Amino acid sequence: MAKSKLVEANEKIAEGVAGGYKKIEEGVVGGYKKIEEGVVGGYRKIEESAVGGFQKIADKFVGNFLTKEGESVEEAKERMAAEQKEREEKNAAGRKEREQKQKEAAKESQQKEEAARLEARRKAGIER
Repeated sequence: MAKSKLVEANEKIAEGVAGGYKKIEEGVVGGYKKIEEGVVGGYRKIEESAVGGFQKIADKFVGNFLTKEGESVEEAKERMAAEQKEREEKNAAGRKEREQKQKEAAKESQQKEEAARLEARRKAGIER
């Protein structure tokens, strides 16, 4: 079936408009991508600078105040990490021991309380 000239003209206009919208879309999305990359890249540079600066300061502090005779900064950090791990393990063991003692003390307290309650009831003549 033959298309009318009006339909053909309408299709050409639609194709042109759709193509224009597509170009606008690509331009806008491309612009947002560039902005995103710039912002993220800037953030990463700031983050790397801050972390790097902190590392330099931390290394200087460890080197000046925490290293032992003839010990490098890296060796001092490893030694301190091992010492920290040992302290944490010791604290965990102590914590478990304290919790166990607290449970035992609570149980003993409950038993004494129950015995006192029974004694009071016996004296009152409620129970024998």
